[in-house]
Amino acid sequence: MSTTAVAIAAFAIASVGAAPTPLRVLVTGAGGRTGVLCFKKLAERPDDFAPPIGLVRSDASAKKVRRMVSCADEQLVRADVTSTSAMTTALRGQEIDALVICTSAVPKVRKLSILKLLVGKLLRRKGGRPSFYWSGGGTPEEVDYYGMLAQVDAAKQLGVRHIVAVSSMGGTDESNFLNQIGLKPDGTGGQILLWKRKGEKYLVGSGIDYTIIHPGGLLDEEGGKRELVLGVNDELLARTSRSIPRADVAELCVQALLSDAAKNKAFDAVSEPEGEGKGATTDFGSLFRSLTRAYDYSSNEPPEPKAALPAGWCRDSSS
Repeated sequence: MSTTAVAIAAFAIASVGAAPTPLRVLVTGAGGRTGVLCFKKLAERPDDFAPPIGLVRSDASAKKVRRMVSCADEQLVRADVTSTSAMTTALRGQEIDALVICTSAVPKVRKLSILKLLVGKLLRRKGGRPSFYWSGGGTPEEVDYYGMLAQVDAAKQLGVRHIVAVSSMGGTDESNFLNQIGLKPDGTGGQILLWKRKGEKYLVGSGIDYTIIHPGGLLDEEGGKRELVLGVNDELLARTSRSIPRADVAELCVQALLSDAAKNKAFDAVSEPEGEGKGATTDFGSLFRSLTRAYDYSSNEPPEPKAALPAGWCRDSSS
């Protein structure tokens, strides 16, 4: 055999046996309860993923991540997810293959409303819920809509090839009680599911491969013990069991990064109660392929959420 033939054969053998290059993944909202689980799962799979990068809002959020995950300081980046320029500046020089979006507006409870409920309970009054508000700069319009736009735009500039976004079920239902949280008398300030859906539509039209996950009610329970069930168009809301552990949502994010079958799909996700169904889901490729219908963003379209900010608002131009 000639020297050239030997070299070609050696290259072919090496190519067949070569392991794929681990993906470098950025997790935004890494300081949140679902985001930190996703960040942890990525860090625990070095064969599939390079050390992940977590984007957090503050030093306090970074400390929270470090309590759960052993990571280097340079793996945690501080930036405002509603500012494209802030993110691209903070991540300059980073080679990022994929983005997992775990950001969400988080309401704060009005303490006085809790007191009123306690007094009402003592007086044996029925019903009532605590009331909530959004902190300054943290409304669904800002975080879930304009934050999604800013993150998608930053991903384009950074060369990201795949975005996995964690959203929520209920986006087709204007009357869902979650839309009433923090809602002001003029109709602004709430409607979190409608703002999330509007942000999702921007991602779908971005030209970047996407996976959008709409989990049901999130449980702070151990993952990997339940059968996961996927659906579309909020049809799973008709089920009796409509919840899913956060850890299983995080696992769906990780598995979506590894499966072509999950690309360019949006789906709802719940779980069977532990001990019921077919047992814990382990074949995620088959699970993603079981989705035979596409999520429909055109039918059952809820009305536009009422904006408090001017059209085209962005943090970059308002700061």
